[in-house]
Amino acid sequence: MKRVVSILICLYAMNAESQQIVPPKAAIKPKELITHGHKRIDNYYWLNERENPEVIAYLKAENEYLEQMLAPSKNLREKLFEEIKSRIKEDDQSVPYKYKGYFYYTRFEKGKEYAINCRKKGSLKAQEEILIDQNELAKGTKYFSLGALSIANDNRTMAYATDTIGRRIYNIYFKDLATGKNLPDVIKNVTGNLVWANDNKTIFYSRQDLQTLRSFQIYKHVLGTDSSKDELVYEEKDVQFNCYVSKTKSEKYLMIVSSSTLSSEVRFLEADKPNGNFKVFLPRQKDHLYSVAHFQDKFYILTNLNAPNFKLMETSVKKTDEVSAWKEVIGHRQDVFLEDIEIFKEFLVVSERKAGLLNLRIIRWKDRNEHYLDFGEPAYTAYISVNPDFESKVLRYGYTSFSTPNSTYDYDMEKRTKTLLKQQEVLGGKFDPKNYIVERIYVEARDGAKIPVSIVYHKNTQKDGSAPLLQYAYGSYGASMDVYFSHARLSLLDRGFIYALCHIRGGQEMGRAWYDNGKMFKKKNTFYDFIDCSIYLIENKYTSQDKLFAEGGSAGGLLMGAVANMRPDLYRGIIAEVPFVDVVTTMLDESIPLTTSEFDEWGNPKNIDSYIYMLSYSPYDQVEPQKYPNMLVTTGLHDSQVQYWEPAKWVAKLRATKTDNNLLLLYTNMDAGHSGASGRFQAIKETALKYAFMFQILGIKE
Repeated sequence: MKRVVSILICLYAMNAESQQIVPPKAAIKPKELITHGHKRIDNYYWLNERENPEVIAYLKAENEYLEQMLAPSKNLREKLFEEIKSRIKEDDQSVPYKYKGYFYYTRFEKGKEYAINCRKKGSLKAQEEILIDQNELAKGTKYFSLGALSIANDNRTMAYATDTIGRRIYNIYFKDLATGKNLPDVIKNVTGNLVWANDNKTIFYSRQDLQTLRSFQIYKHVLGTDSSKDELVYEEKDVQFNCYVSKTKSEKYLMIVSSSTLSSEVRFLEADKPNGNFKVFLPRQKDHLYSVAHFQDKFYILTNLNAPNFKLMETSVKKTDEVSAWKEVIGHRQDVFLEDIEIFKEFLVVSERKAGLLNLRIIRWKDRNEHYLDFGEPAYTAYISVNPDFESKVLRYGYTSFSTPNSTYDYDMEKRTKTLLKQQEVLGGKFDPKNYIVERIYVEARDGAKIPVSIVYHKNTQKDGSAPLLQYAYGSYGASMDVYFSHARLSLLDRGFIYALCHIRGGQEMGRAWYDNGKMFKKKNTFYDFIDCSIYLIENKYTSQDKLFAEGGSAGGLLMGAVANMRPDLYRGIIAEVPFVDVVTTMLDESIPLTTSEFDEWGNPKNIDSYIYMLSYSPYDQVEPQKYPNMLVTTGLHDSQVQYWEPAKWVAKLRATKTDNNLLLLYTNMDAGHSGASGRFQAIKETALKYAFMFQILGIKE
């Protein structure tokens, strides 16, 4: 260990002369990387050795340095944790839903980190049956995640998956619900994705490559047999595709879905015939994405075939691969993105986006009479919840906004009446939604595109440039960032912060073209959009450059790295969570998780045009001697999505290159992965860390 400390040169000890805390300094070990004849020198490539004691020592040194640098706000950080926690009802319960004669729900007990999964037979007054107490399963672990939880048709056997590392590698277990004891069957090191066939003894599950973590195989397991002899029923050979297994709402069919960024392919098998062969629904085609639902004698297909914003088609279960036999149910629209459907016997519910906002559209099958639900707020999220019953005339949906806690409703589609079943409580007696102002504005980007921005602030906050502002965005994979209520965010808003969620290109808020114009060779639009929103917020007195903070995670962390290089002068501070910042090196290494499946998102740097373009924005490669904002960078040692060494290398290079004395902090959760700490209270500690970082910079002490 002495050798390790000496190699790191200087860690977090106090400098005897200056009495200043000296930051960790990672050893420089140049590695030459040559691609297309172009040479790059990576001084910190060695940090990708997860088991290397020198690497672990460096990460721990950074954690210790962070604690020392944030020591002035330690008490405030602890106060923030207790403050946020105090708003959350600890002994809470979800709204039960009925399925096959049982009411299912989850509940929390005071002081416990994890949910308890329960059911009651026939009536909510019946005796409670605990299916899984996640707190018991999590004992003795530093991380815990429950994957799939699925019960066989006869209600007697349950399959469930657990991950205790954070790398999204699960073990599947089986529980006899009559005795409460686990069966001897165990399936190890799989994805956690599983479904039951209708014979109550067969499950299908997906298995991943344990190095790349690409889900590429579907296996069949029969209860009571040796899982090492499970039958491989499908293998996805194309390295750009992942596969998983699912079951239709009708429970008539099992589905194997293979998908890449731009294409998909579905196979189906009658769930009553688990020993049969899966049949291809429609062979994959370049740039064709489709998904399939089933009802009675028809399949319903959401497809972007000649319909960029998707359309809904139907076909006989006997004519799936004849596109000419498909009939249109909902046509393509240029200004509306068709996102999802829920089928009932008498109604079709459609989730669609227009002008960036989600709408729920109700269509009666027999006469095609339709209407939309009215939500009455400028920025909100409405989503289809759990609706297992085809016969029901009641839609269960969820609703939330910046000022409305998450709410569960039952909506009578025939009578057009809604009933609020539960609204997330905010304890403490201080929360009043009327105290918060929500705005929806559109910022004109440099190329004329109109970027939606959702904003919230306390009614007492002045828009005169004096308020601090936290600007958040993602902008990748076509993932739409929708507004939601946050117990934690109140700690910002009540201290005078403004919060702005920017719906930049790369997401899908404004339709498929919004995504297409923010990926591949148009990826820089994502960064320009965020920067242009920042400039607008400053020019229109929402904030000022010395009080503007930016936040993003994962691919949104790439966004943070890019804007830090491109316009560091705009921001007082940047929070980059699990950031994907070493773009070129990662995308050249096909042994790293996600690489091969994302060539259609970023490009393949083995092609010289993609290499040059990706290199031009890759945050790690574009670090240069200049002043950078205060920065907090977070990662997880076991991250399966963005390997920990990307942010670690980035911070090391920034330390050695930047010309300012602003804070540069790296926090590594040594026990977690991409999603950070597990457990509802442990996660709050990481939020309190982010807030304390900003408050200390601004001089906020309470």
